[in-house]
Amino acid sequence: MIDIGSRTDHLEKLLGDPWDAGNPAGFAAAVAADEREETAAAAEAALDNFGLHAEFVPRALGGRLERIDHMVELMRSVYRRDPALGLGRGGQLLPTVHVWTAGSPGQRREAADLLLDNRRITCAVHELAHGNDISASSFAAQRADGVLRLSGRKESISNFDRADALVVLARTDASNGPRSHSLLFFGADLLDPARVRILPRFRSVGMRGLRLGGMEAAGLEVPDRVLLGAEGTGVDTVVRAFQVTRIAFPAMSTAVLDTALRVTLHHTRRRMLYGRQAAAIPMVRTTLAEAFADLLVCEALSRAATRALQLCPQAGSVHAPTMKYLVAGVLTDAVERLSTVMGSEFYRRDGEHAVFQKLARDIKPVAFAHIARAACLSALLPQLPGLLGRSRRDPAPAPDALFAAEADLPELDLPGLRSVAGGRDPLAASLPTVLDEELPSAVRPLAEEHVRAFTALTEAGTALRPRQLAIDAEVPVRRLAARYTVALAAAACLGVHRTAPSGDFLARPQWLAAALTRLSAVERPSGAQLPPEIEDALMEELVDRYDRRVSFGLSARPYA
Repeated sequence: MIDIGSRTDHLEKLLGDPWDAGNPAGFAAAVAADEREETAAAAEAALDNFGLHAEFVPRALGGRLERIDHMVELMRSVYRRDPALGLGRGGQLLPTVHVWTAGSPGQRREAADLLLDNRRITCAVHELAHGNDISASSFAAQRADGVLRLSGRKESISNFDRADALVVLARTDASNGPRSHSLLFFGADLLDPARVRILPRFRSVGMRGLRLGGMEAAGLEVPDRVLLGAEGTGVDTVVRAFQVTRIAFPAMSTAVLDTALRVTLHHTRRRMLYGRQAAAIPMVRTTLAEAFADLLVCEALSRAATRALQLCPQAGSVHAPTMKYLVAGVLTDAVERLSTVMGSEFYRRDGEHAVFQKLARDIKPVAFAHIARAACLSALLPQLPGLLGRSRRDPAPAPDALFAAEADLPELDLPGLRSVAGGRDPLAASLPTVLDEELPSAVRPLAEEHVRAFTALTEAGTALRPRQLAIDAEVPVRRLAARYTVALAAAACLGVHRTAPSGDFLARPQWLAAALTRLSAVERPSGAQLPPEIEDALMEELVDRYDRRVSFGLSARPYA
């Protein structure tokens, strides 16, 4: 198999220079297509030519999926050009991870063949009436004479009108017990127009190129062999599968901040104000440096979380809501701050910087698509006392493979994912041990601050009682879960620095000091400014990467 670096380089070449106004897969084409509420046809064709859907098919079934972190890194090349294109194509992960997790050999083969033929599968799990509460879904599948009779509505289904098959969550038991729902996997050819009404397309402010549709079924009959896994296991499968997607999609979305930062730097280096480059104005430099540090924080946590899916998959139920809560929040806030630097260019829908206003709109759904950030804290809360108690009893350094640029991972085992972590989280357990390491003088006080905060969190969190951890938990309690996500990100940044090769930018103390400072800013924004020498080091690296045309994230990968 071609390695991930070669595959990514090949994809970059197929998509071409995004700044070239004549490139039919570049920024200008993406903006023009967005005005039409589409994605650029040439970019879609390039992805088909590349065989992108094979990246979501396990290697055992003829695809290229071996590592979630590699799949994420490749998808960032798509997201950097057009987030709607990235989500539209990367969205193939959402239905297929359910098939790889619970499907029979025949169902897995069927799904693999569809994707390897550049066709599409979509996913219909949520319902607008029930939001994040998938266990309340009312779309029903009732047994009748050897078939399943489907009734109800599924709205906001991505690329529904282009799908060749569907994965659908349906109620198969009228009770509200844990086994009341099942998953179905069937071809779109079974959607009998006499029994299915296609709902009008949902129009959106961001991700306008993503086609959101829906259906209303009234007695649609499908064979009972379309059940995906055993009857009644639908919610459990969704919960486990969503651990992958709620880690992977925010991780892919770091590329949106990468491009927003690149466009902002492009603009401010060419914009002259008060006799100098706008990029040299202190407020502008600070905003650029902070956004760069934020990007590195998000990618450090993303690397650890995606690797953990294979190294310690029991932690997925912790890392998924952490990624969705913290990374989504940091990304959206960073792009918002960059928009203030862009000034009037932020609003323009034409010109060489027009892609920025599209990015500013497209980043918003990262915070709520498939699950809202607030719901992520609710998912963390019941696990918090056990996680904190175990990290206090059994502190231990996390495996280097979670952080290092290159690392061998065990085989991906999606059916082996678990609904709860059972108190096991290698990132949390590692934070109390970091002060035993040799830390740069500029970093140690910041690391000590984060360890003290984690110790205080442990004391507060282990004292919580079950009645305090419900969906209606009080705000101070929910803030404990938010502080836990900050602790995990701090541990990830410390791990990346510890394992970075000597001489690499990530081995230098400046970026780590900036990352830990920015994480402190999550809770007290007014008291966490970057020192001038740290800001200078970040700006030097940022400008150097811009001139060398490499990405701004951890990998510093060549950018076409």
